[in-house]
Amino acid sequence: MTGELGKIEKLDVEQFGLRKLYVIPLFFTGTDAPQDYKEKLESYWREVNEQIANQEVKVGKVKRIYHESISAGGEDGLKISEKINSLSYLIVKDKCDCGAVLEAAEQAELADECMDWERCLLMGFFSQKAAQTVADFYRDAAKKRYEYIGRHIDETLQKGEVAMLFIREGHPVQFAGDIEVFNVAPPSLDSLHRWLRDRSKAMEEGESEKKE
Repeated sequence: MTGELGKIEKLDVEQFGLRKLYVIPLFFTGTDAPQDYKEKLESYWREVNEQIANQEVKVGKVKRIYHESISAGGEDGLKISEKINSLSYLIVKDKCDCGAVLEAAEQAELADECMDWERCLLMGFFSQKAAQTVADFYRDAAKKRYEYIGRHIDETLQKGEVAMLFIREGHPVQFAGDIEVFNVAPPSLDSLHRWLRDRSKAMEEGESEKKE
């Protein structure tokens, strides 16, 4: 079962025996990111935190946390989380301080291989055969990577527990049938999407003008 958290007012009490998973879209930012983008991200993560806190009152506290790109649990995982995404880290740290367990969502070797093939694809190729070969390697690695994430969640999330998964949108992770999935979608998510679309369009138009 899948729902959108931003649009759910009440959860069915008959579903309380299921495992529950809040899937939170993961967005990254760098120190050189535009100020207006940083502000939108701060609003987004603030609203995510508020929505999760509101749901904890209704269905219980978050017990486990899974985060894309993190292949270590506990304190080691927290250190990695802080380095790769300082804003999602604040939520992860707060939940861990309240008793949640940060799990190692990824298998390091699979995640590294997937990212290496992705970097190769971004570089571009002269040969169509080479491009197709690398694309096939990437798809194979990505399939194994996301299958691992889904399997690991199934193996570690206990009956009746509530968990969070931070992961980029468009992921292909398949969840076990007895895990009730809620896609977290705070109001600021639409605004963030619009900013990214407008940014992408402006960059494309700029590239076209250079070519002309």
